[in-house]
Amino acid sequence: MPTLAFHTEGGTLPAAPTDWLTDWITDVIAQRGGRLGELNYIFCSDDYLHAINLEYLQHDTLTDIITFPYAEFPLVSGDLFISTERVAENATDFDEPYADELHRVMIHGVLHLLGQGDKTDAQARSMREAEQWALSLRKTAAKGGGAAGAV
Repeated sequence: MPTLAFHTEGGTLPAAPTDWLTDWITDVIAQRGGRLGELNYIFCSDDYLHAINLEYLQHDTLTDIITFPYAEFPLVSGDLFISTERVAENATDFDEPYADELHRVMIHGVLHLLGQGDKTDAQARSMREAEQWALSLRKTAAKGGGAAGAV
């Protein structure tokens, strides 16, 4: 059974209407040809995510998200660890509202699970375009209707 859940691990669970967030994320997955499996968002601190980055990826850097896939496309399942501290700092640095930056990071992980890469310059540009497209669908999801259109 498909599930989308929100957890905390030393971070702050963002106050958000999870019904429309779930609708929005599910709609993005469907429009990109995927099918929701089990998706867990874990909101955590910089320290917690840094430890994961060191242990599993051997990267000694801070990051805003680490995505662990548990299935192959078209099934979208995995754990998405998000540092709410890093999101807040990035929102300030990019002069973006916190909610917009948080949603961008949340959908960034989903796009990775959908097969979108970001290692090369061309992939990174494509990822930014896909993020912007997905963010544009939030208005429709928040109103309770399914989002229309595709990339």
